[in-house]
Amino acid sequence: MCGIFAYIGDKETAGTLILEGLKSLEYRGYDSWGIVIKKTDGSTHVEKHIGRIGRASFPRFSSQIGIGHTRWATHGGVVEKNSHPHADCTGKILIVHNGIVENFEEIKRDLIKKGHRFKSDTDSEVIAHLVEEKSKHSTNSRKIIRDVFDSLKGMNAIIVFYPEKDCFYAIKNGSPIVFGKSKQETIIASDSSAISPFTKKVYFLNDGELLEIQAKKTSLFGENGKKKSFDYITLNFGMEEGKLGAYPHFMIKEIHEQPKVLQNIINTQKKTITDLSKVIKHAYGTYFIGCGTAFYASLAGTYLFSKIAKRHVNASVGSEFSYLIDFLKKDSLVIALSQSGETIDIISSAKKIKEKGTKLLTITNTLGSTLYRMADYKMLLNAGPEKCVLATKSFTSKIAVLNLLAHSLNGGFEKGAKEIKNAAGEVVKLIQSNTMKKLAQRLKNHRHIYIIGRGISYPTALESALKIKEVSYIHAEGLAGGELKHGVIALVEKGTPVIVYNPEDETYEDTLSSAYEVKARGAFTIGISSKSNPVYDEFIRVENCGNATVIPNVVVAQLLGYYLALSKKLDPDKPRNLAKSVTVK
Repeated sequence: MCGIFAYIGDKETAGTLILEGLKSLEYRGYDSWGIVIKKTDGSTHVEKHIGRIGRASFPRFSSQIGIGHTRWATHGGVVEKNSHPHADCTGKILIVHNGIVENFEEIKRDLIKKGHRFKSDTDSEVIAHLVEEKSKHSTNSRKIIRDVFDSLKGMNAIIVFYPEKDCFYAIKNGSPIVFGKSKQETIIASDSSAISPFTKKVYFLNDGELLEIQAKKTSLFGENGKKKSFDYITLNFGMEEGKLGAYPHFMIKEIHEQPKVLQNIINTQKKTITDLSKVIKHAYGTYFIGCGTAFYASLAGTYLFSKIAKRHVNASVGSEFSYLIDFLKKDSLVIALSQSGETIDIISSAKKIKEKGTKLLTITNTLGSTLYRMADYKMLLNAGPEKCVLATKSFTSKIAVLNLLAHSLNGGFEKGAKEIKNAAGEVVKLIQSNTMKKLAQRLKNHRHIYIIGRGISYPTALESALKIKEVSYIHAEGLAGGELKHGVIALVEKGTPVIVYNPEDETYEDTLSSAYEVKARGAFTIGISSKSNPVYDEFIRVENCGNATVIPNVVVAQLLGYYLALSKKLDPDKPRNLAKSVTVK
């Protein structure tokens, strides 16, 4: 959540460059934005706005340095005064901040007693005033910022901008900061995708490292205050991958990319998956953790590992796992799934996992992310940038990897690869069909949709409900078919849409019984299966792809959610209140 983009270089259009940088970070989620630049005449110019950037432009001031921020409100309402950047009393120190200062009230009370005047309701503004206060007693900027950072509680990423000195300082704990440098330009951002138009060479700050950036000099300092060397890494995706091209929205673009992504996993990841399966095989207890979509992939993984590899694996919501670590051993293995590798709930749990001495395997889509760097063992999904807030190709690629890992535990990678290839073919058929577009028109005015499945179709139902509610704002609830009788069936009445995932596996007959139960209460039943039945009012054929059938089944919901959003004139790429990278607890 929140986006940061700072620029210092030889171009004199810093304001416009920063605005474009913020646009590239819109998918992270925000409700206001702001920019500050230092003009070449020495004065500063600040802009703050509520809502989306849209077609906004920045005044054509000549400027070579500045910083911008997109804010997702936590402390203080969505009003201009709460937008970043925030300044101290003198206006000479400006900051942007991602995260939450958990002890801001205590700090603010103390600063008010010392005469500081606050202009916002945010926790972030205390940082600027703290820097100002400590500057009264020292001229060592690095020490000042280190002391301020150490006094803050919580997961925070801070950039301090001194316009008079043409200088930035950046430091973080948990929340990401990455910088890249070309010959004449240096860019700081909260996501490497915003830097890629300038350079593919980037460095991800580690917790506690302090970055000092001036026009012609970039220095990094460790927690001990000593200067340290560092190596850039090379980003592994091209600029074109992050552009819309001929598609109207990133969501539909990324749905269309899934067959290619799935085939790429089969073609390029055999050795990595085979090697990681050996790590899993020798672990004493294996646990999956994830948040949101990644948790539903984790839950699906427990079914895949049980059925294919005959192996018991536990799954936990990432934010809850830190309360379940007492049973971990040094020879246990935790497998953390995350698209961004920056989800704060996963990172918090990962830190505690590492403190226990337990090994961590991460499956992410982002090279150099915090979770990627924390891992003892790691795997990249290589699905390419996912700009839509909703996860699509990152979910199906995780399912493919988990399927292949489960098969590889029994030496059956090729068998798993055949299932994934068949699933990719079914995805192509679904994309080419108009069925979901027509179904969306029929469902768009309903307030509730229920989705049921058994076995691996249970996490499929959960993920499908998430897709629909995220993008269409229709209440959708996924549940295990057997749980209908334990409460939810009381909500089914004439015309209530119920989507029934019913692949031809060991759950088929039981799930069919559930379909009859809701049909008897007047439900409008939508069957998703390779086998039609009179109980379904609407039937969507998805051929049996074995253990990989979950992949095309979920694509049904992705497409339905997309067309529901369009039918309701909603933006499918940027749903309200949501963010792609959740960096606050």
